[in-house]
Amino acid sequence: MAEPHVTLDQNQLTPPAQKLRGPLEDQLSSALQLATERVRADYHGEPVEEVCRRLLTEMRSALHPDIADAFQPADGELRRVADEIVRLEA
Repeated sequence: MAEPHVTLDQNQLTPPAQKLRGPLEDQLSSALQLATERVRADYHGEPVEEVCRRLLTEMRSALHPDIADAFQPADGELRRVADEIVRLEA
C-alpha cells in the first residue's frame, strides 16, 4: 500500500491558508498515514463505510483541534484509502 497523501485544492483555500498550503498538506498527510496504520492494525472485516468513518476519526484525533474542525476531505479521498485497507486485509 502506497503511503496516502493529502493534496489541498489551492482554488478552495483562503489567502492565509494558501500561504500555509505546504505545511498543512504535510500535517494532514502525516495524520492520514497515522490513521491508516491504526485502522489497518485494528481491522476486523468492517465494511468500507465504517473504515472511512474510523479513518476520519483517527485522522482528526491526530490534528490540532482548529485544523481538525476545518478539515473536510473530498468524498472519494478517504474512500480510496478505505477500499485499499479492506482489499489488502481481506
